Amino acid sequence: MTKKKVLFLCVHNSARSQMAAAFFNRICGEEFEAQSAGLSPGKLNPIVVEAMQEAGIDISGNKTQGVFDVFRSGQLFAYVVTVCSEAEAEGCPIFPGTTTRLHWPFPDPSKFDGDHDEKLAQTRSVRDMMEAKIESWCAENCALTAG
Repeated sequence: MTKKKVLFLCVHNSARSQMAAAFFNRICGEEFEAQSAGLSPGKLNPIVVEAMQEAGIDISGNKTQGVFDVFRSGQLFAYVVTVCSEAEAEGCPIFPGTTTRLHWPFPDPSKFDGDHDEKLAQTRSVRDMMEAKIESWCAENCALTAG
């Protein structure tokens, strides 16, 4: 069976889209293959890497990539999911082409205030909301998990 491709997009490809792709591959990986990209790719957020390691997923070796690089690769995606917050909606990248577009807004961990522990706690909250959203979506849309 050929896996359907899913692309998660956010602004910097340093946090939310990375988390979403990792969870998607873990939860829906038998039917879907997820990637992530950003409008202006930065470097991985170390607090996000830490929060994901707590969830048993190592994204420390992931690279960030630009949405235009993915577009130029010619890949086709069954779904393109933006994970930018509502406040960033205008700056959230788009991906041209025929696809089903979804928008799942999550707060941006790079904008969290406080010391390391406070930022980590907020990032855990986003991580857990994202995992729950993806589990729910996969339960509804994956033939292997649908009953």
